[in-house]
Amino acid sequence: FSIVRQRGEAPLIFNIAGTGASYNSGLMQVMERAFYQAGFHVISLTSPTHPNFVTTASQTQVPGLFADDARDLYRVMQRAYAKVASSISVSDFYLTGYSLGGAQAAFVTKLDEDVGAFRFKRTLMINPPVNLYNSVRIFDKLISAIPGGAENFDAFLDSMLQQFAAIYREEDFLQLSNDFLYDIFKKDQPDEADLQAVIAVAFRFFAANLLFTSDVLTHSGVVVRRDLKLSSTDSLTTYFKVTTRLEFADYIEHLFYPYFKARRPGLTLQELIAENSLTAIEDYLRKSEKIGVMTNEDDFILAPGEFDFLTSVFSQRSKVYLIGGHLGNLPHRHNISAMIAFFKEGWGEK
Repeated sequence: FSIVRQRGEAPLIFNIAGTGASYNSGLMQVMERAFYQAGFHVISLTSPTHPNFVTTASQTQVPGLFADDARDLYRVMQRAYAKVASSISVSDFYLTGYSLGGAQAAFVTKLDEDVGAFRFKRTLMINPPVNLYNSVRIFDKLISAIPGGAENFDAFLDSMLQQFAAIYREEDFLQLSNDFLYDIFKKDQPDEADLQAVIAVAFRFFAANLLFTSDVLTHSGVVVRRDLKLSSTDSLTTYFKVTTRLEFADYIEHLFYPYFKARRPGLTLQELIAENSLTAIEDYLRKSEKIGVMTNEDDFILAPGEFDFLTSVFSQRSKVYLIGGHLGNLPHRHNISAMIAFFKEGWGEK
């Protein structure tokens, strides 16, 4: 995690990163600066789906179940705050997150109602998925945007890496981070089809990292043999080739679901999918005046009917933009202003 501190007493915002992102990813830094300039302390948290979180902070080491991820995040929040509590003065606690982090924020808030470590005053969900399985299937299907389809993945990836190598040679320093694909294309703007392909490859990288990390730690045997103990000198090339051929749905169906079914006999995949959705806590979300949502009408990760679910459940506690896709307008001035206004005075409140 990271923290930025105000000099005197101020409210504290916890911010949860999106799918596969770390506490210091590009969007997290944008939000951190904006909230700090608005007068908040900010603690930025890595996503539970990031390999570093899986290895150090996940109790199951099989992330993706909202309720479990919320418990892991809540524990990390308490430990993070304990480390800095002596150096900051906090008036109130707030919570936010974008994409997957937004949905997780809702479950963390509900957990806090029972535990009471923070008593969050307000929580803002930014471009959250409604049903995680529906959203990852939408991401998985983007792979068809690659010229030649999924079968041409290796060739497309090779061309991307060649562009990356060219940029690397030109720059004095280039950080190999979750944002590295942006570095490839910022000098040569892709068209719509290429952009979809880049998004598909980025998501495939995330899914590969998650599947490999969870598989190794749990000895599930999906990619790495159960009896094999990898060392720091082992080549991972073969595993990379295999995992980048798999979809996120493969993680859910071949590792995630079997793991939880083994611990909850009789559990069906559809039951697990249903509980891993905002609809599972719909009554709480409707009644909780402290939770708001910011979303876009054209957010492509929402399946049919899910945008209507968000606007129906949150009503005046929702801020809706006609365009922006998935997180495309998050750094815009008006959006940032709306986020800050929500934390300071709420939306639609007298």
